[in-house]
Amino acid sequence: MPSVFLYHVVGDLTVGKPEMVEFHETETVESAIRAIGESTECGIPVWKRKSHVGMIENSETRLQRFVGILNSLDIVAFLASTECLEDRDKAIKTPVSQVVVPNTSLLKQVDPATRLIDALEMMKQGVRRLIVPKSMGWKGMSKRFSILYNGKWLKNADTSNSSSNNNLTINTNRPSSSSGTSIRDKFCCLSREDVIRFLIGCLGALAPLPLSSISSLGAINANYNSLEASLPAIEATRKLPEDPSAIAVVEPIPNGQCKIIGEISASRLWKCDYLAAAWALANLSAGQFVMGVEDNDTSRSLPDFAVNSAVDDDNTAHGAGSTRLRKFSSRSIGFNPGNSIGIGRSIYRGRSAPLTCKITSSLAAVMAQMLSHRATHVWVIEDHSDDVLVGVVGYRDILAAVTKQPASVTPVNRPEAFGTLC
Repeated sequence: MPSVFLYHVVGDLTVGKPEMVEFHETETVESAIRAIGESTECGIPVWKRKSHVGMIENSETRLQRFVGILNSLDIVAFLASTECLEDRDKAIKTPVSQVVVPNTSLLKQVDPATRLIDALEMMKQGVRRLIVPKSMGWKGMSKRFSILYNGKWLKNADTSNSSSNNNLTINTNRPSSSSGTSIRDKFCCLSREDVIRFLIGCLGALAPLPLSSISSLGAINANYNSLEASLPAIEATRKLPEDPSAIAVVEPIPNGQCKIIGEISASRLWKCDYLAAAWALANLSAGQFVMGVEDNDTSRSLPDFAVNSAVDDDNTAHGAGSTRLRKFSSRSIGFNPGNSIGIGRSIYRGRSAPLTCKITSSLAAVMAQMLSHRATHVWVIEDHSDDVLVGVVGYRDILAAVTKQPASVTPVNRPEAFGTLC
């Protein structure tokens, strides 16, 4: 086990994190679009309101108010329904309680002194957000103190728990950095992206894992969701994927495999024009949705939604926008193909191209790709083929890989210095 996971605690990752502001289930879809645009991992936790103002909560009662995590794909899928397309003013004023999928297992509350390895185990098991009490005195825990905190210093205090090292339940008897100094009801939210960002700054401490290929680490997930380009894009909403929240748009090839040409995902739709994306999802094929329609194709048009109309243009969002029709382009939903490219071509350009890596790509390279593109996943293609899809790498796959025992990992390149030990 890399020592960085034992030397560090959750509080080290929360230094400088802003205070969490709860987004309530009574808020509208329009408000959710604004909040998602400012979020990480293209999604926001949704909460029930407190039963009365000023009530004092413990961890259990607070988590009982958590509903689930709402992302951009959920919203676009909702707006793409026939009812919402007929009355988009009413649709964007709908409470998010009617859109969010309830799932209370996606969030946990932990103490700042929780070991990083325990936090990783929680996220490997499906937790996507950790809420951590804000502390006036917390400025990060040193390695030396962390070793003592999680080692002999607690031996006498934790004899009852000494045989349950794998138990992820937080020991409330441990002295907490937030005890006595916590600001009541003040929390910050830690995402999986925050964890990956921390780890990529500690690559030296993880050696040789970062230089190992994702295939040798078993990080490639072959159980991905896909949709043929010729099928209606709305088919992607029949059963929305959970983690990662993404559907690969593919074209079959004669040998029974598939080439990836694009994706319909929460991260791709993160800052799009939600109304235009919903119209396109309901009216176009999957291939047309991800690539747009060629300029000389006059058979497809959509209402003249302003880009980010539900976010930035109050007049358009309230139905006062123009109803003039214009030809559809993937630019309308936030994509920007470099040229007019026909469906069925094997070469794709611009932001509409999916984020891909090779099966021999190193773990460090894939982590860097995800962070630089603010993506929740990277599609994996074969080394010596033209975009033949073999799987996907998401956050959970990376967390499983970095905590993997280094028994038989093989670096794909000559080892290089990635930084100092954290």
